[in-house]
Amino acid sequence: MAMDERKQRVLRAIVSLYSVEGEPVGSSVLANYFDMAVSSATLRNEMAALTRLGLLEQPHTSAGRVPSAKGYRYYIDHLLDDSQPLDRVARARVDSVFASLDHEPDRLAQGAVKALAQMSGYTAAVSTPCADDLCIAHFEVVQVGRNAAAILAVTSAGYVRTRVARVRDGLTREKASQLAALLNRNLTFVAAVDLSRRALADLCSQIEPALVPVVSAAAAILQESANPRVYLGGEPFLLNWPQLEGKVQTVLTLLNDEAAAARLIAAPAEGTSVLLGEDMDPRIPGLSVVSCRYLVGGGLYGSVALVGPTRMPFSKVIPLLEAFADELGEGMAGKRKDAPQAAPYRGRP
Repeated sequence: MAMDERKQRVLRAIVSLYSVEGEPVGSSVLANYFDMAVSSATLRNEMAALTRLGLLEQPHTSAGRVPSAKGYRYYIDHLLDDSQPLDRVARARVDSVFASLDHEPDRLAQGAVKALAQMSGYTAAVSTPCADDLCIAHFEVVQVGRNAAAILAVTSAGYVRTRVARVRDGLTREKASQLAALLNRNLTFVAAVDLSRRALADLCSQIEPALVPVVSAAAAILQESANPRVYLGGEPFLLNWPQLEGKVQTVLTLLNDEAAAARLIAAPAEGTSVLLGEDMDPRIPGLSVVSCRYLVGGGLYGSVALVGPTRMPFSKVIPLLEAFADELGEGMAGKRKDAPQAAPYRGRP
């Protein structure tokens, strides 16, 4: 059975109505949507045909229809118009949000994800910028107690990473300075994949055994810098959707695993993606993740996403998501004129 233009119009209308009301759509409601230009009898026939095609489902015998997972996928792939611009009021709100945020990269990601959740009413996620050659640009070692040292590392993306190492025999300021110089000679602008166990062992052999924990902490920061951090906002919004009842714990477990969350919200190089729960591993029927990539420059990129039910109004949330992606990219690159300038990525010296 072919999907002619009228069937497409009916499916688009049912997706739209269901996203607003969350209730099965009957033929009479659909007729009103079309201003009675199509009879209820004709609409019932079209709805029955769409049901046979697997694009609609009927929750109860006497109920109207709701889109199936297959129906949503068809709608997203063939009928969704994601080219509509963000309205002026929402655009002004986005501009106002980013003008007020701290543009230090981590704080910018945290502030943006909370604002996106509040503006959309859905759970939001932002991954920090990453790149294949992301590395550490500078190390500092600071004495924070007789038996502790703080290792601070600035990534080539401008992020600050820290770890505290215990030093059994104490650490003087002079030794801290010497350790920082050693780390900057050997571990800056080195890709995590290039730091072998042998190279790390050779580095540790150059210092007192009691100071090895400092080098180990620096190496751990280098390894961690290759993986993006994921910040969340609006997690309680997941409780608002009946379609996700009994699944919220599974979703939160997935989102709070940083590596899994980064994979989940990873966006394509171009455009915006919509991942349905039926296509996830594990499967989470009723869930959808809308993701968009933001570009920082110098090969750096991250993802921003909204997580919610499959009846999310995609045509409305996608323009908002893309506006946040544009602003995040500019903010991370230090290009916004109305914000403190963040250090842009410069690449290798």
